[in-house]
Amino acid sequence: MDDQDSRGIIAFLETVHPYDSLPQDELARVATSFGRRDFAEDEVIYRAGDPIAALFLVLQGSIEVLEPSGGLVSLLGPRNSFGERGLLRDGIAVTTARATQGAAVLLLPEAEFRRLIDSYPAFERFFQRGRATEAREADITSRKVGDLIARAPISVPPGTTIRAAAQLMRDKQISCLAVAEGERLRGIVTARDFTNKVLAEGLDPDLPVDRVMTRDPRSLSPDDLGSDILHTMLEHRIGHLPVVDDGRLVGMITQTDLTRYHAVSSAVLVRDAATAESVADLAAITARIPRLLQQLVGSSQAHEVVTRLITDIADTVTRRLLALAEAELGPAPVPFLWLACGSQGRQEQTGVSDQDNCLMIDDAATPSDMAYFARMARIVSDGLDACGYVYCPGDMMATNPQWCQPMRVWRDYFRRWVHAPDPMAQMLASVMFDLRPIGGVASLYSALQAEVLEMAAQNSIFVAHMIGNSLKHTPPLGLLRGFATIRSGEHKNTIDLKHNGVVPVVDLGRIYALIGELPAVNTRARLVAAGEAGVISTSGARDLIEAYDLIAETRLEHQARKVKAGLKPHNFIAPSDLSDFERSHLRDAFVVVRTMQSAVGQARGARS
Repeated sequence: MDDQDSRGIIAFLETVHPYDSLPQDELARVATSFGRRDFAEDEVIYRAGDPIAALFLVLQGSIEVLEPSGGLVSLLGPRNSFGERGLLRDGIAVTTARATQGAAVLLLPEAEFRRLIDSYPAFERFFQRGRATEAREADITSRKVGDLIARAPISVPPGTTIRAAAQLMRDKQISCLAVAEGERLRGIVTARDFTNKVLAEGLDPDLPVDRVMTRDPRSLSPDDLGSDILHTMLEHRIGHLPVVDDGRLVGMITQTDLTRYHAVSSAVLVRDAATAESVADLAAITARIPRLLQQLVGSSQAHEVVTRLITDIADTVTRRLLALAEAELGPAPVPFLWLACGSQGRQEQTGVSDQDNCLMIDDAATPSDMAYFARMARIVSDGLDACGYVYCPGDMMATNPQWCQPMRVWRDYFRRWVHAPDPMAQMLASVMFDLRPIGGVASLYSALQAEVLEMAAQNSIFVAHMIGNSLKHTPPLGLLRGFATIRSGEHKNTIDLKHNGVVPVVDLGRIYALIGELPAVNTRARLVAAGEAGVISTSGARDLIEAYDLIAETRLEHQARKVKAGLKPHNFIAPSDLSDFERSHLRDAFVVVRTMQSAVGQARGARS
């Protein structure tokens, strides 16, 4: 492989997790280990049962991964890996992989793959714990029925007229209604009942709906499995199943729900976003993210896997909007790089995300070129807002001319922030230290990132100010082993799992990365790297990672519950909604975070 090819692979790997967590010298070495193969449309890469000796990474095109029975496991695009399940099971493929269009694939030899697994916890965690995700997403049979309920049940009392029930079904765009007294299920009525029992028989539509309902219908409990849904529907030839918990109606499962479930996976959403033809198409795709969040959390995925998969969709949407912008404006006149910061930059997006981004542009840009990029920024930012990634309240977006600049201006920004760390500089530096390339020429940023990390780490005054800034968000700990809840307003008596939960840990991770000159941007990866580099003690890293995992997973579970209830997800949870066990462990996690904040605060005093 020549130097140009190697540089191209390095630039590509810098945008792929977990390779983006590797030190630069290691990344350069790994890049030389990859080989490349091109596959024609419909060409089989390997079949289930074949020996495989490499990890596959999609560079271009699309790959479908199939179960031995032929069922689709996932559809993969650029930056997705496959084949690891075989490597982790004695080198025998457990699925079949086939190119669905012309594809270019990078191959990492098995020995190198295993070395990375053994040497870097980020690789071990990503591949051994997280990469069966797509298969589990598609496996409905082992999921609990309660996790598959799409929304709260819609019901009417038995005395409701047939006409009113039909009108409600029309307005709600549903094919079935539960008939209940209070929360007690008495029957169900379907659109087919209205056709066969009302219209066909000439029945008066003002009669009560209980005249045509199916009484005491077959039902399942929330603890039954998805396989029970399939078996019951197939055996009894029914398309609607109430879900009842101790006589109380809690949901309704329909054949449409099952179809919708199989249509929502991160791979499918990424595939659809990558080929979307308009902003409206992209918005329809991102509207499915809350359901994906619910599915991922319900299948007990680790929080860093859930947020990574959700962020992958935002990345793909952003790249597609960049492509649509270039299709409208013409090719970019000079090299550029679109970067995300905030939760997208850290690959930590949940069901609640705004947009934080910027544009770095080659220094050769002329004033007319800058006008081109201003138009590009507006197209992409407006598109992101239409897709649910709302405008940043602080205007940290590429549409702000301050954040759409040539590289020489960006270098000057970082130098000024480091050497004159006033409060505004600290805030801006905190945001910009979470930058991650999304689309364009990634190498524009790599040299700047290394330069800035070194410059910042060597400035003790800047580090001390950054530490002070990071301590502004504190865990919600009250007296007598209680929580300090919000005292007034819309979210009274709740705790903010974002600003007082995950953000304090995010801030700590950023400080550790700064002190240790660690290139990782993801918070958990930063904590792992800080422990490995000796920035914090091994025990401190372990405790903080476990605390962060608990806080982040509590936040995701809370958001998933809101989605399941048909509500918009948010970050505010009432302690009373948690069990005694959950409250106790969550408080212990907050205590760990406060302890680590105190330790870094003492280090600040030593630096001042």
